[in-house]
Amino acid sequence: MTSILTNVSAMTALKSLQATNKSLEETQARISTGYRVAGASDNAAYWSIATTMRSDNKALLTVQDALGLGASKIDIAYTATNSAIDVVDEIKSKLVAAREPGVDRAKVQAEITQLQQQLVGIAASASFSGENWLSVDSSDPDYNDTKAIVASFARASDGTVSIGTISISVNSSKLYDEADQSGLLDTETTTTNGGVTYSVSTLDISTLASSDADLADLDEMISYVDAALQAMTNSASDLGAAKSRISLQVDFVNNLMDAIDRGVGTLVDADMNEESTRLQALQVQQQLGIQGLSIANSSVQGILSLFQG
Repeated sequence: MTSILTNVSAMTALKSLQATNKSLEETQARISTGYRVAGASDNAAYWSIATTMRSDNKALLTVQDALGLGASKIDIAYTATNSAIDVVDEIKSKLVAAREPGVDRAKVQAEITQLQQQLVGIAASASFSGENWLSVDSSDPDYNDTKAIVASFARASDGTVSIGTISISVNSSKLYDEADQSGLLDTETTTTNGGVTYSVSTLDISTLASSDADLADLDEMISYVDAALQAMTNSASDLGAAKSRISLQVDFVNNLMDAIDRGVGTLVDADMNEESTRLQALQVQQQLGIQGLSIANSSVQGILSLFQG
């Protein structure tokens, strides 16, 4: 039946064209943004997951920066400690040489004094971003004997987040402590025979003679310097282990961030090959819909011709 009040064919063609236009708009939006799920209205569950994981990835980026800063601080302390070990080893050699009869211990002490000043300079220079782990002042209100480096960001299944850290003990690695002289190089001891009070950084053999008592004091100094050398070696080993751990953690965080990016992309990114194919098909459907609507509307013109004389 043909009606002048209701053009069923035109209505059907119009609805089909409107649906095609809507699909075309969605496809064009996906192509222009690159997202299959651009907002909560597209897919609330996927959008929520993607938004949370993007936020976590930003937190991991901050962790990555913190690890880089921590690695730099440890590297400075590790490098300076190794340099100090070489100097202390040289002091030990000078002391052993001074044990020989007939050696001018005053001249040997002159060399040791230069090495002691070198140690002070090494420790004072081991600073990065305003922090020095080798030359400290434990009486400072801001002093903390344990340094915590932010190393991880984790989200539990219930949504709670936690921050992981790598701890470094400053007490076991400090060379000088201005407050109480408790560093590896400024901790004082006293010889058994002569009652000479000294540390690695203050020992003086220029007044020692060749008496049994003085030679016994010299032997104690050699043993004490050797013990300090072993303690510094242990400290360097701990710093080196922490340095290696941070390097591994940096690689892990980088890989984790990449994995999260891939996972989020799988959820919300548009497949451009699929979308471009769909776009071409919808454009053809749109053209056919326009033509169909034009044909449906032309039937009304046929009715009007019946009333023309």
